[in-house]
Amino acid sequence: MTSTTGTTGASPSGGLAPEIAARLKRSADGLLPAIAQQYDTGEVLMLGWMDDEALHRTLTTGRCTYWSRSRREYWVKGDTSGHVQWVKSVALDCDADTVLVKVNQVGAACHTGDRTCFDADVLLPAGGDGADSGPPASDQ
Repeated sequence: MTSTTGTTGASPSGGLAPEIAARLKRSADGLLPAIAQQYDTGEVLMLGWMDDEALHRTLTTGRCTYWSRSRREYWVKGDTSGHVQWVKSVALDCDADTVLVKVNQVGAACHTGDRTCFDADVLLPAGGDGADSGPPASDQ
């Protein structure tokens, strides 16, 4: 289920409902960041990119479809790896420039074989003592 149409010249909204397409704030190349999150644990799994057609396919098939910026084609998560993302819900952020897709992840989400794309290079561990370790001070 790959195609090289989409951000390379198809109509901006593809098969996406016009009322959804009208709300989206896309990058210059017609893409939105799409964050995949495990629906029941809240674990952030990965970030991919969607154009209108990829979002349409995600909404209508129940499987996450992304736009590969390097290969310039659509890819359905799990078609080659077996590590499927079954869509549970899709939401836009407050600015309508990012999509949050809550999924049931089967297997690894990361192309490296890790469960998430965010567990191999932790810069500050949870509970770490970063520079701002509490709520901001009052401005009084």
